[in-house]
Amino acid sequence: MSPLIRQHRYAFAVTLRRLIAQPFSSIANFLVIMLALAIPLLGTTALLSLQPVANHLAAAPEITVFMKVEATPDETAAVADRIRRDHQGDVDKVRVIPRDKALADLKANPAYADALAVLPGNPLPDAVVVTLSGDEDLTARAKRLEANWSQWGKVDVVQLDSAWVQRLEAIIRFGRMGLLFLGLVVAVAVLAAVFNTVRMQALSQRDEIGVARLVGATESFVRRPFLYLGAISCAISALGAIGVVALALGPLNAALADLARTYGAEFALRMPDPLWLVVFVVAVAALGAFSARWSVKRNTRF
Repeated sequence: MSPLIRQHRYAFAVTLRRLIAQPFSSIANFLVIMLALAIPLLGTTALLSLQPVANHLAAAPEITVFMKVEATPDETAAVADRIRRDHQGDVDKVRVIPRDKALADLKANPAYADALAVLPGNPLPDAVVVTLSGDEDLTARAKRLEANWSQWGKVDVVQLDSAWVQRLEAIIRFGRMGLLFLGLVVAVAVLAAVFNTVRMQALSQRDEIGVARLVGATESFVRRPFLYLGAISCAISALGAIGVVALALGPLNAALADLARTYGAEFALRMPDPLWLVVFVVAVAALGAFSARWSVKRNTRF
């Protein structure tokens, strides 16, 4: 076995002994870092779960052109043909919903049947439903088409049916920025926690470090156990944060299921991919090692 591997094994064993020798301090440190990491991890889980939903809903946005009530079927068909002809590059599909069919569909719903039965006539207009093509600049294109079509004769209202999807995307973008800020705050908190822990360890072992230097120990040999201390503490805390979030998803998904059911939909929060979680643990461990190295360089100069 090479001397370098023996030194790393020794440093790792020393780190474990130090953690076991102070169980209450170690557990308290783990809990502080774990709970701090669980908050942005839960936020990331929510955003990653919402992103596919937003992408799926925004995949085929539709614009509904409501005609005036007095518009004839021929005038409605002319508007549909004009949309197909003038906006071939923006439009994927155009379909006409006659007012009689719209009324029949509403009457088929028991919730509206009684109310519609007392109406003397059909108050609904013809509608032209336009599905946009492509996935670039959808919001800008939809607004441009809405403004253009609203000025056409016999057109009453132009409505973007997926406007709420755009609001959802805006909320997700805001959430990303908020999560980024929260992640920076948590990173600083982790740095401070590990820095202070390593500082206290270094000061409490001042005599031991001095003796090791007297017998020829190098700075790398002296500092290596502290680097393992920071990395192991953060790695264990990151694994604990993953466990906390996984346990929290149970009651959260139960509450979300009841809420989603009221909208006739299904939605659940899911943990990120295993590879993403591995990267998360490694990144947190590297952050802990960096903080430990910074602390030990400042507090072992004696």
